[in-house]
Amino acid sequence: MIYMDNAATSFPKPPEVIEAVTAALNAPASPGRSGHAASLAASRTIHQARKNLSKLFGLADNRRLAFTANITWALNTVLEGCGLKAGDHVISSALEHNSAARPLARLVAERGILWDVAPVDGRGLSSPEDFRKLLRPATKLAVVNHASNVTGALAPARAIKEALGGVPMLLDAAQTAGAMDLEDVGTWLDYLCFTGHKSLLGPTGTGGLWLREGLALRPLATGGTGSASESLTQPDFLPDALEAGTANTHGLAGLAAGTTFVRQTGPRNIRRHDMNLTGQFLDGLAQIKGAAVWGPTDLEQRVSTVAVTLGGWSSSDLAAALEREAGILTRAGLQCAPLAHQALGSLASGGVTRFSFGIFNTAAEIDVALETLDKLSYQKMG
Repeated sequence: MIYMDNAATSFPKPPEVIEAVTAALNAPASPGRSGHAASLAASRTIHQARKNLSKLFGLADNRRLAFTANITWALNTVLEGCGLKAGDHVISSALEHNSAARPLARLVAERGILWDVAPVDGRGLSSPEDFRKLLRPATKLAVVNHASNVTGALAPARAIKEALGGVPMLLDAAQTAGAMDLEDVGTWLDYLCFTGHKSLLGPTGTGGLWLREGLALRPLATGGTGSASESLTQPDFLPDALEAGTANTHGLAGLAAGTTFVRQTGPRNIRRHDMNLTGQFLDGLAQIKGAAVWGPTDLEQRVSTVAVTLGGWSSSDLAAALEREAGILTRAGLQCAPLAHQALGSLASGGVTRFSFGIFNTAAEIDVALETLDKLSYQKMG
């Protein structure tokens, strides 16, 4: 098997992640629910995950980072809980995943908010100026996908924030957390949402959000926190306000181990590795008859996710052929991002075949992928 679907979930996980999950599953404790040693040890594990992420994101106060079941839950928590009401205006990029687009569409339908989508250019790149042009007196939030899960196109997030003139911004870092240096976001961003199972190398079922000082969110769910148990009202202090219910202790143990691996390896080193592979892949694709790349070719403007179409092949048939011929695992179709495909013009044709590389991919695997694509091109185009 050659795994090239890291934009969906990273694989393989570092051995220490598997060890941490196993150890937590074998521990008889629920964090924050008891005062015995096992419960305190579980709490320390979760604190380590919170501490690691705070260092990766440059957060001054790790208590403002709350864990959720995944980034979809985190995005819903911000969008549902930030106080948007009828007539309030939201701007998003055209590259949003359905985890942001569907909550926004529901807020339009059920709460009467107004929603504009900033366009992208032919390479799938966003412009700060396009966000600025959409500003209104009623604009209360901008939602920005930091990197497209379809094309890998990077949004100029900090420049967009500057163009917003004080309007709060929510950054979806699903494809960038762990894959590049984000250690300054805590100094300029308003809301950050992340997932644990992609480039942070943790298990599925992990994710979270951070909000800057001065902002508050209405909890999406309420319940037990292990704190202020005498009250029927959810605690108003973070992270407890947003962490109702028993934590996913074994998942967060794995996330603590994954983020330790990322910190020790270094996000800049991880990005250098990923971009070397991406550059090799893009150079090779340029030599294959009928191959087309949807997205930027400049490595500074992208992450290691590459959307490909090949003459004569549908996206699904190409993905199946790659697995059949060489054991290469990719993702075909619309990648849960119809807005991006609509903006790119690939919606009607059924989308693209997506290759996405991670820290454990190799140059030799890129060569196999290119050789297989060349072979499949010859089958259809001669």
